[in-house]
Amino acid sequence: MPSRPVPRFALAPVAAVVVGGMAAWPAQAQGQDPGLVLRSSSRLEESLPADALRQASSEVSGQRIEGRPGGVTTVEGEAQWRRHDMVIQADRLSFDEATREATAEGHVRINRGGDVFTGPSLKLNVDTFTGRFEQPQYEILRTDGRGDASRLDFEGEHHATAYQARYSTCPRTPGADWMPAWLVRASKIEFDNVEQVGAATGGVLEFKGVPILGAPYFTFPLSDERKSGLLPPSINLDNVSGLEFTQPYYLNLAPNYDLTLYPTLMSRRGVDLGGEFRYLRPSFDGNVRGSYMPGDKLRDADRWGYALQHNQQLTEAFARLGASGSGGVTLNLNRVSDDNYWRDFPRANATLTQRLLPSNVELSWYQGPWSLTAGSYSWQTLQDVDSPITPPYDRLPAIALTYGRDDIDWGGIGRSAFSVQTAYTRFESEPTLTGQPNGERTLLIGQVSHRWQAPGWYLEPRARMHTSQYRFDSALSDGSTRFSRSVPTVSLDGGLVFERPASYFGRDFVQTLEPRAFVTWTPYRDQSLLPNYDSAATDFNFATIFAENAFTGNDRISDTRGVTLGVSSRLLDPSSGAEIVRLGVAQRYLLQDQTVTLPNASGQPGGDPVTERFSDVLVAARVQWSPRWLLDTNFQYNPGSGESVRTTLAARYTPGPFRVFSAAWRLQRGTSEQFDFGWQWPLSGLFAKAPEPVPGRGLGAGQWYSVGRINYSVPDRKIVDLVAGFEYDAGCWIGRIVVERLQRSASSANQRILFQLEFSGFSRIGSNPLQTLKDNVPRYQYLREEIAAPSRFQRYD
Repeated sequence: MPSRPVPRFALAPVAAVVVGGMAAWPAQAQGQDPGLVLRSSSRLEESLPADALRQASSEVSGQRIEGRPGGVTTVEGEAQWRRHDMVIQADRLSFDEATREATAEGHVRINRGGDVFTGPSLKLNVDTFTGRFEQPQYEILRTDGRGDASRLDFEGEHHATAYQARYSTCPRTPGADWMPAWLVRASKIEFDNVEQVGAATGGVLEFKGVPILGAPYFTFPLSDERKSGLLPPSINLDNVSGLEFTQPYYLNLAPNYDLTLYPTLMSRRGVDLGGEFRYLRPSFDGNVRGSYMPGDKLRDADRWGYALQHNQQLTEAFARLGASGSGGVTLNLNRVSDDNYWRDFPRANATLTQRLLPSNVELSWYQGPWSLTAGSYSWQTLQDVDSPITPPYDRLPAIALTYGRDDIDWGGIGRSAFSVQTAYTRFESEPTLTGQPNGERTLLIGQVSHRWQAPGWYLEPRARMHTSQYRFDSALSDGSTRFSRSVPTVSLDGGLVFERPASYFGRDFVQTLEPRAFVTWTPYRDQSLLPNYDSAATDFNFATIFAENAFTGNDRISDTRGVTLGVSSRLLDPSSGAEIVRLGVAQRYLLQDQTVTLPNASGQPGGDPVTERFSDVLVAARVQWSPRWLLDTNFQYNPGSGESVRTTLAARYTPGPFRVFSAAWRLQRGTSEQFDFGWQWPLSGLFAKAPEPVPGRGLGAGQWYSVGRINYSVPDRKIVDLVAGFEYDAGCWIGRIVVERLQRSASSANQRILFQLEFSGFSRIGSNPLQTLKDNVPRYQYLREEIAAPSRFQRYD
């Protein structure tokens, strides 16, 4: 016998119309002319406008329906009441059209905006969403959270209270004895969907049936939105500080301001009071972070440090002053209490863990080809008796004005560029440390170039005049307090590009051959008496071998008179243009000796002139035959000694998400030799194919991962830096344990153990190894990457 259709009828006259993925409303409901007004939509509507929702139709269905218009309608057998935003299902359902109250009994189920509630009985006003649900189970779409309670009171559209409640993000198992891996058990849990928080009264956090954290009252997030309150505590075990316990407190002061306090108790040292303030406005932003430890037992002194960054646009301010153009102000301040701060607080703000702490303020302005910068730049140098460093010079102040154009097009005969820069800088430091007098420098640098370019070749001559004038606070070794210098430079850069189709190992490519020649000529100027305020030798690589000056900065201009020849070849994918293989070799030939050198560590003239005509040979190769494999090598070979001066071999294997292994060997002959290994790998995929990733869920529940990085020094025969550990993804929780060892000096290292439990969609407790893994493990992936917000139609009834 064919089944009898379930009776259905509408209770309101206006209904939404869906046409081929387009959402529309009858024009009469919008006060417009008759006819459909279509609005493009790439997805189903998550919610309706308030006016439309009030006019939306509702319908009831079931095996038996009794009632009268405007009165009480009773439905029995597969009873259902449906509206755009909510569905109520039950064995028996009564709906009072006058009071808009629904009473449901037997296998009751509500789906409202994707949040699902089930239980034996319900009484609910469908318009105000107020009522009571007895012995419910519930599932929250946004957090994938679920739980149960003895009673659930609906207190409006955005609020509900559960009594004798449990909450977890672990999946529900069949049966009445559901006991998830972790849960919050509380006498009362209040759900606030406006603030997106849950508040537990008399709550206890249990893991594997063991209470691990309890409080008379605490809150937890129902989304990723910011909220004020206690953040999860952090616990570290450190060989210097002992047991560290940090209890952060977050203050969401405004949508664009917040403050986080970081009080930390260190068992061997005392209490460290830290905090960070962040702010954001349309024209400026920044943050301030600082800490203060009174009476540090490690050094028997007060310790402190702060870092301030501020960026502000001044375009509108310039306009009010009648000046066009754009620009801004940047402020960067970093200071600590003593020389040992970087060693004793290795996990402070990243800038404060260095031995050179910059502090500067800079004003910039740009208008067409004009640019102006003015600033003050200073350093705090943290000295180490075993490894002293010469402090850099403070620039108090430094002002530069530049005019430059690179858009002078001569039609078919190429494009020209020229620039003029003038600058004034005052250099200050401690002469007893630098061995050089403080002083002032004025620069005038002019440059002009022209580039001819066509498919297959280019040619670019360039000329530069570098003029500088110095005035010193004390006399140089020859008794002078002033010095002037003008150094001209001319160069010619040219290259060819040949292409041809090629095939290797059964794969088609576009192969290039790109020879390049570079000629530069700078005459010798005696600069041996000049102090060195800001110059240093450039690194010898494929960029600098085709450069005019062998030094950075402006205090030394090398008398380079030479020819550089190089050639490279690439294999390109003909469909995407991606570079599959790149090979290159280059060498410089000096026409005359390079006699300009840098001063020695004491600031006195020193250094050996470059007399060898042929430079070291640079060889580089990069191969990425497939997205999985990458090989990158660089060699610096000395023809005279017949051996490599510097070698780097690096490889990376990335077969898929959460699977990466990298290895590198770095040799600086006579200085260092190191091996470096980094990895993130599922243990289930060591000898077999790992499962496919689940969006936002790693490789799924039940996966162990090994993660780490090791840096080994061959001359020292020891591990220099080590970060290694394991992660376990149980689906609704993740466990991490990581061992960290960071070398702080030649004889000491900082070691700690980090352990963390992350309860998905709820909180994290323990240490915080995530930032350590992200900073140290190449291409590390967090197991819970952000994905799109869930849709209520994932649970559409």
